[in-house]
Amino acid sequence: MSDRPLTIVALGGNALLRRGQESSAANQHAAARAAADVLGPVSERTRLVVTHGNGPQVGLLALKEDAYGEGEPYPLDVLDAESGGQIGYVIELELDNAIDHQDTVALITRVVVDRDDPAFGDPTKFIGPVYDEARAKELAAERGWTVKPDGDAWRRVVPSPEPREIVQLGAISELVEAGFLVVCVGGGGVPVIDVPGGPGGHQGVEAVIDKDLASSLLAVGLEADLLVLATDVDAVYLDYGTPDQRAVGATTPEELRAQDFPGGSMGPKVDAVCRFVEKTGNRAAIGSLDDLDAIVAGEAGTQITPG
Repeated sequence: MSDRPLTIVALGGNALLRRGQESSAANQHAAARAAADVLGPVSERTRLVVTHGNGPQVGLLALKEDAYGEGEPYPLDVLDAESGGQIGYVIELELDNAIDHQDTVALITRVVVDRDDPAFGDPTKFIGPVYDEARAKELAAERGWTVKPDGDAWRRVVPSPEPREIVQLGAISELVEAGFLVVCVGGGGVPVIDVPGGPGGHQGVEAVIDKDLASSLLAVGLEADLLVLATDVDAVYLDYGTPDQRAVGATTPEELRAQDFPGGSMGPKVDAVCRFVEKTGNRAAIGSLDDLDAIVAGEAGTQITPG
């Protein structure tokens, strides 16, 4: 197994749930099944580690907690773990159904963040469903949320601190070397802070980590050969949404960092792939999950390599 290259694929966008689609169990299974149908053939020529987002799901769980109305609602770190288990199970199931030559295992993953990260004072991570501006501001006033525009709609935002360390990196590495297809770092992982002298040394915090930045950190730690961010567009675009929009094919971190991308969508993805390429000298790519086979082959999506 270890003589094959290692690819980290971060699932987002239509890989889990289309924008505006109901966050139902049936829709999640259908999306995971479609992802597994694409990932299966790719797994025959590269070792795979799959990560995924959780924005819609963790937002829905938080809404249910608020609606329950009795006792203290569960904090976001617990909801991160809950959504990670939920989505991880669905992806694991569909991958095992689609792949005969390899077993899949899903792992709830803790990710260390800094307790003094400035993100705690400036929430930016979108979670939950979309609203119109009036309803979003009404909910913000009722529930103490922070809300911001997300494209043409509005959504709740929560702190998204910088991922510093993958706690289970060693276990993930051993599972990969043992021949498993690993699903991990779900939703960016469960955010924890170091507690010197405390029981176990870690404590959960109220946040949702960006899954692309966490996937990049994981890919660096595993010394992966390729990092792919599978999203709901076929490439990185310059002047996206305008008549002058144009796809970026082959590029470098230096060229990408010279551009300005939206912080709530493509910005973190660009930052994530640039970090991986800069730290490892290996290739990264951003593109549509439907094009994954061609992306891995270097023939589709936005391909990022050193200069």
